[in-house]
Amino acid sequence: MDNQQSFPNRVRLALIQMDITIGEPEINRRKVEQLLLEAVGGAQKPDIIVLPEMWNTGYALDRIHELADPEGRITRDMLGSFAKEHGVHIIGGSVAEKKGEEVKNTVYGFNRNGEEILEYSKIHLFQLMDEHLSLAAGSQRGSFDLDGIPAAAVICYDIRFPELTRKLALDGAQMLFVPAEWPHPRLHHWRTLLMARAIENQMIVVSCNRVGESKGTSFFGHSMVIDPWGQVLAEGGEEEEIIFAEVDLAEVASVRGKIPVFADRRPAVYE
Repeated sequence: MDNQQSFPNRVRLALIQMDITIGEPEINRRKVEQLLLEAVGGAQKPDIIVLPEMWNTGYALDRIHELADPEGRITRDMLGSFAKEHGVHIIGGSVAEKKGEEVKNTVYGFNRNGEEILEYSKIHLFQLMDEHLSLAAGSQRGSFDLDGIPAAAVICYDIRFPELTRKLALDGAQMLFVPAEWPHPRLHHWRTLLMARAIENQMIVVSCNRVGESKGTSFFGHSMVIDPWGQVLAEGGEEEEIIFAEVDLAEVASVRGKIPVFADRRPAVYE
């Protein structure tokens, strides 16, 4: 696996754990713009900023076809311009994006030059929230290059499918980004699954969850940054906040060298 990267070993992260106003894309865009400015305005500017799932509309699925961003143009322009102006990488959570007659739950990523480096649409739709009735599933994995770092993105429910994350790790991913709208009462599942994905794949996991309440469902935040040993380096509470953390990219190669799970795999037996 390629360990070359343009980042220094230590990378600063900012996770924007926000409430979302359901069905109000313009209100949410203004809020994201404000929070992005807060994230870069501190004493130490982050290298990477991460947003939560479906931040433009929330789960307004009954109106999603009229609310969704056509081809993601508004989101792409907004996040790409901000990334270039401020010299930061942005993993743009996900938004409702209209493509033709379909709406997808899609995350875009941009490098510090404002260039788009990621477009991933959620593969596993969550039937308990009726996603499958209003959204179209993606069919491509979310691997991408983050300034020389092999990285990947999944969205929320995707973390319950370890075979997807393992494939991303086999593709080379050292960092996994997880935008989410993960609700009460499943906090134990959220924390356990994220730590498991980090441990079994020996990767850094960066998860950004929303807070607040929508249509009687409450969201608990607890956005997390987890190292390749499964240690939680930073974790949010249950209110709006920006969680700052720093990760050591060299830890990925170190852990993979100490416990060589990829070399010891026996895929012929599994199949």
